[in-house]
Amino acid sequence: MNSIKGQYAIVGVGESDVGKRGSRPGVTVMDLDLEAGVRAIRDSGLRKEDIDGVIARGPQSNYSAVLAGCLGLPPRHYICDVGLSGSASATMILNAVAALHAGFCTSVLCMNGSVGGDEGGGGGEGVRGGWVHDLSQPFGQLGAPTGYSLLARRHMHEYGTTSEQFGAIAVACRKHASLNSNASYRTPITLEDHQNSRMIADPFRLLDCCPSTVAAGAVIITSAERARDLPNKPVYLLGLGHCNTHSDGQYAPNMTTVAMRDASQRAYEMAGLGPKDVDFANLYDCFTYAALVTLEDYGFCKKGEGGAFVENGRIELGGELPLNTGGGLLSQGHASGFLHITESATQLRGAAGERQVADAKIGIVSGQCGTLGINACLLLGNEPG
Repeated sequence: MNSIKGQYAIVGVGESDVGKRGSRPGVTVMDLDLEAGVRAIRDSGLRKEDIDGVIARGPQSNYSAVLAGCLGLPPRHYICDVGLSGSASATMILNAVAALHAGFCTSVLCMNGSVGGDEGGGGGEGVRGGWVHDLSQPFGQLGAPTGYSLLARRHMHEYGTTSEQFGAIAVACRKHASLNSNASYRTPITLEDHQNSRMIADPFRLLDCCPSTVAAGAVIITSAERARDLPNKPVYLLGLGHCNTHSDGQYAPNMTTVAMRDASQRAYEMAGLGPKDVDFANLYDCFTYAALVTLEDYGFCKKGEGGAFVENGRIELGGELPLNTGGGLLSQGHASGFLHITESATQLRGAAGERQVADAKIGIVSGQCGTLGINACLLLGNEPG
């Protein structure tokens, strides 16, 4: 797998117009995906006829094929639907590289988006009779906040992590979103605002939880050789990792060390890099705790030290490790984490404007689902390595 390092690159980047839930009445997930996809194609400098792979996640079977038809792409393309909820976006990139490396296609368009509370992935309705209906819902564990809150509370119990430390992540993400014209929530917040926001699922307050938004992102990936002839600076894929430890929190072998550790180790090994080489991190932040524990398991601090790590501006622009520089799920938009990918590419192109990380050369991206049990890790760079 080390042979893949630097052989493939992001050459096109597109985001839909992002907004709060209800900000675009009548818009569908497909509308958003197509908006982002068209912008990524235009940004890449490729013709539609050059794109022969489509990977997406959406509200129906064969969704990638439907999107390809709507975009007028040629009928010979490779298609794949990825149904991993919050891990889907980053996993699409792994799948795209695998398809390119196998020779199934030459340029792949990846897209993902969400409208309000609908991420377009089916929502697990087909699990009737399984653990969701038999073991969780009868005891009041309904929805993502309750599942993630159990893990967060365990981290607080074991390591003394505080609500104020979770709040530092929310404040940083909002600060970065305030500099992003394509973010849903741009009004800065303070730690006091976080502490005064209402409780949702102990220990999560309202500002610990990502809001429902209207958003989609898209990127185009092709070979590094082909990328050199295209108009924009390529963003190279240096390391990829994936890990599955459990399907949901009650099955986790350890409630505070989860899939992120092994996924990141695989990505670092492929890239020949380590945490100290990373200039910024765009980490899945459906809840503040998810970002905090990812910082630990991606090696930026020791286990149990995530709370102290995020304090005192360390994760803000100008700090040691700027986190979620576009605002993240917490403040920019959900899109199942795809905007972490588009933001990272924008940073590595040096095109992020007011929120640009100085001298950014290496960025890390995460996607996760299964209540921290499934993780995909990407290491991106502005040179092939």
